[in-house]
Amino acid sequence: MMRRLIVLIVLSFTGLAAHAAATQDLQRFFNQVQRYSAGFDQVTLDEAMNPIQESSGSLWIERPGKFRWNYTVPFEQHIVGDGKQVWVYDVELKQAAVRRMEGALGATPAILLSGKGALDGIFIIKDLGRQGVLNWVQLKPKKNDGGFENIRIGFEKGKIRILEMVDGFGQTTRVTLRNAQENIRISADKFNFKPPAGVDVITE
Repeated sequence: MMRRLIVLIVLSFTGLAAHAAATQDLQRFFNQVQRYSAGFDQVTLDEAMNPIQESSGSLWIERPGKFRWNYTVPFEQHIVGDGKQVWVYDVELKQAAVRRMEGALGATPAILLSGKGALDGIFIIKDLGRQGVLNWVQLKPKKNDGGFENIRIGFEKGKIRILEMVDGFGQTTRVTLRNAQENIRISADKFNFKPPAGVDVITE
């Protein structure tokens, strides 16, 4: 589950202006948004784009290197990055896995959230233009070490609305963001994780 997230334009522009918009939105988010929170709905689709798994929850981000994804449906799971380590806690299984953040994320959506590294040094960035009300940009990892073939981000009126990730098996994970807030105050406790008593801890 170490996979998932993220950023501006006016709908009346077409052609080259529309193509530039998504890249500008991406750069604005990456350079100017230091803290971010949103609710999300996530669906995994097979190669025929049929849904095979659905989930939802909330997320918080603070650059550099801190994030939290709380899945509440269909089961409770927390993914917490404190800048040094990444915890994946499965409440039902009473199990928590921890790994070093350095080198663990690779070219994954989490790199967008954590704010570590230059985007153009990690991804090949391509504007895809406007489809419906969304302006799209594609990020293709220069090194295929994150388990994803490409990441597509759709922006609505300058704000990130949809994040799509295609893996090596042709499955698509689509994350739709809602009630997003930028540069808000977030408690430092959001990015700290201490395993509850009785939880098995696995160091990876």
